[in-house]
Amino acid sequence: MMTIRSSSESISLQRLTLLQLMRASLKWIWGIEFSSLIRKFVSKIQDVGACVALVSVRVYFKKCPFTIKNLAMFPDTVPMDSQSLVEVQGSCVNHSKEEDPPKMYCSTEGEWLVPIGKCLCNAGYEERGYECQACRPGFYKAFAGNVKCAKCPPHSSTYEEGSVNCRCEKNYFRSERDPPSMACTRPPSAPRNVISNINETSVILDWSWPLDAGGRKDVTFNIICKKCGGNIKLCEPCSANVRFLPRQIGLTNTTVTVVDLLAHTNYTFEIDAVNGVSDLSTFQRQFAAVSITTNQAAPSPITTIRKERTSRNSVSLSWQEPEQPNGIILDYEVKYYEKQEQETSYTILRARGTNVTISGLKPDTTYVFQIRARTAAGYGSNSRKFEFETSPDSFSISSENSQVVMIAISAAVAIILLTVVVYVLIGRFCGYNKSKHGADEKRLHFGNGHLKLPGLRTYVDPHTYEDPNQAVHEFAKELDATCISIDKVVGAGEFGEVCSGRLKLPSKKEISVAIKTLKVGYTEKQRRDFLGEASIMGQFDHPNIIRLEGVVTKSKPVMIVTEYMENGSLDSFLRKHDAQFTVIQLVGMLRGIASGMKYLSDMGYVHRDLAARNILINSNLVCKVSDFGLSRVLEDDPEAAYTTRGGKIPIRWTSPEAIAYRKFTSASDAWSYGIVLWEVMSYGERPYWEMSNQDVIKAVDEGYRLPPPMDCPAALYQLMLDCWQKDRNNRPKFEQIVSILDKLIRNPSSLKIITNAAARPANLLLDQSNVDISAFRTTGDWLNGIRSGQCKDIFTGVEYSSCDTIAKISIDDMKKVGVTVVGPQKKIISSIKALETHTKNGPVPV
Repeated sequence: MMTIRSSSESISLQRLTLLQLMRASLKWIWGIEFSSLIRKFVSKIQDVGACVALVSVRVYFKKCPFTIKNLAMFPDTVPMDSQSLVEVQGSCVNHSKEEDPPKMYCSTEGEWLVPIGKCLCNAGYEERGYECQACRPGFYKAFAGNVKCAKCPPHSSTYEEGSVNCRCEKNYFRSERDPPSMACTRPPSAPRNVISNINETSVILDWSWPLDAGGRKDVTFNIICKKCGGNIKLCEPCSANVRFLPRQIGLTNTTVTVVDLLAHTNYTFEIDAVNGVSDLSTFQRQFAAVSITTNQAAPSPITTIRKERTSRNSVSLSWQEPEQPNGIILDYEVKYYEKQEQETSYTILRARGTNVTISGLKPDTTYVFQIRARTAAGYGSNSRKFEFETSPDSFSISSENSQVVMIAISAAVAIILLTVVVYVLIGRFCGYNKSKHGADEKRLHFGNGHLKLPGLRTYVDPHTYEDPNQAVHEFAKELDATCISIDKVVGAGEFGEVCSGRLKLPSKKEISVAIKTLKVGYTEKQRRDFLGEASIMGQFDHPNIIRLEGVVTKSKPVMIVTEYMENGSLDSFLRKHDAQFTVIQLVGMLRGIASGMKYLSDMGYVHRDLAARNILINSNLVCKVSDFGLSRVLEDDPEAAYTTRGGKIPIRWTSPEAIAYRKFTSASDAWSYGIVLWEVMSYGERPYWEMSNQDVIKAVDEGYRLPPPMDCPAALYQLMLDCWQKDRNNRPKFEQIVSILDKLIRNPSSLKIITNAAARPANLLLDQSNVDISAFRTTGDWLNGIRSGQCKDIFTGVEYSSCDTIAKISIDDMKKVGVTVVGPQKKIISSIKALETHTKNGPVPV
């Protein structure tokens, strides 16, 4: 027996068997735990008769050695006992800082376990081995992190260790917003190839991009205007009246139009190219310059009009030439109207000299006169308004001649009435069988006056005029360009830019307007087509038809000015406000469109391109039919049209007979209205979705029709189907459509009856809301399939990854994950109902 003693403790070896004694050697390990208060201990070995030989004794203890882990240093650590781990806080190595407090655990076996947290090398230092060392010259690190130092970007360098950024080379710069990893850049070189195109008192400047953009993509251009005398070195800044279109500073395109210059004046324009580091450079700015001399301009206004003599039905006037004729005066335009008419009806005549006699006036009546001069450069501004009164009626009828006079008057009245009757009959027999009685008047001009007839409004095709200017001047009001101010460019079309701006006519309130401009370098055909749309719009006067304010044809750029519709096109507006309106509000919009189309139909006008994109909506949700130039719309969307030998037509909105035979009538417009009705109730969805144009033609020809939009009232869907009758004679007239919608508005309860899926016609195209979930591999694909892709980010990370889990989503579940908008909620729930069938019965057959 052998006993080992330590202090007062002892342990005895068990009795060894003979087999054990016969083995070559025997190892025995004994562990003793001490409290931390024990400073030393004594160990003794006593032999009490054991049949063994003690060869050696080794006394040792275990510890966790010093180590570096995640750039944190951990010291030598002795375990506390055999039952627990020792938590040890680490300290960051030099030139590093904590990201999360570093710590590890020391086990009883002397092993480090469970490293937590780490340290990051400071900016300018990188991890090498187990320490953070400074970046070498030519390298940098801008932030703390365990990434390698990066090589200095182009045109920068550093010659010191531990750099957090690189210094730019001479003549190169880095702006405050440039990241350290971006190459140093320099200002651009000067623009090239400046070309000026002078048009009277305006000039169009074009130039080429600089050869060297300085290594940046944010190059813009600034225009400096100088007015020079005979000596080009004596220049001064242009006056504030000079305007730059679209702007003077920060141009992103290489063209600008400068207007309102003085006539016969020398100007120098300097075009600066600048970028994000131009302000940091001390070098002289780089620019291209061009000097021009403006042409003769329109004459200045006439200052005084004198009345030479008057009679009961005429006035003789005279005036002086303008103080600044700016060229040879070609003629004068005299504009006059009765003062009580307030410029609602006026007459214009032209005079070669500086005097004129105007006859055909009413006795004892006050007239307002304005005169302006014209040169080869165009008309000048109107003079101020002058008022002159005709003489009183002194004519009296003697008693003996009264009967003769009365007979003559009666005969004259009879002739006039007969003329009116003949005029009306001719108008009817010429095919203008639709009219609208109202406050509008048809004017017949006799000499310098005009006779007002309460006549019929019938559409006149402006293309029947040999001179398009004659049609424009007959149906559209000519505006003075000085009354128009452009605020910003909001879009571009086939003919030019579309801008928003303001119109301020004399003695009238300033209003917001939309301005279409005709681009530079237009052809005569483009000008004819551009003004043709104005000639069409100018014939319409209805609250649901876009209103033409006037045109500018006597100066450049040529412009069409219409009322401004704040909410833009109807399809975009509905997509932006998905499911945010009541059914009554939607029906109100549809009623306005139908009313406008009824007006057009009554006038004998066929729109041909009725679609939600061509309906504009204002801030009061009033819809107005617009876009009376088909070719422009088709150029905006090549996929919207199908080419036939007769031209292009918008397939998805066009009736079968119009596609096949190009037979456009009010009945084909009614078909298009049915598509617009579908667009409105589906909040701007694309008709027939992603089907090709050929597939649409084939499906419609085979009798298939679009399915009802989600939650669509049965009465409205029935109206759609009525509009989509194959026989155009069976489609409702717009007068009937307006009547149907009025009844629905007066009886809102009829709109609560939703189209029943079971009662739908059998010849419907696949409803896109009832998509087959098995066709999609991810939740994102499914949401895209039901046009709710905006919810993909919300569903990311949410445990809805299978048909079963998605089918169990409720309204409350959607609100919890962030789907709070009603539109997407309805689409998702509608698709989930189809999913329930899918999970129970397998895929939904298509």
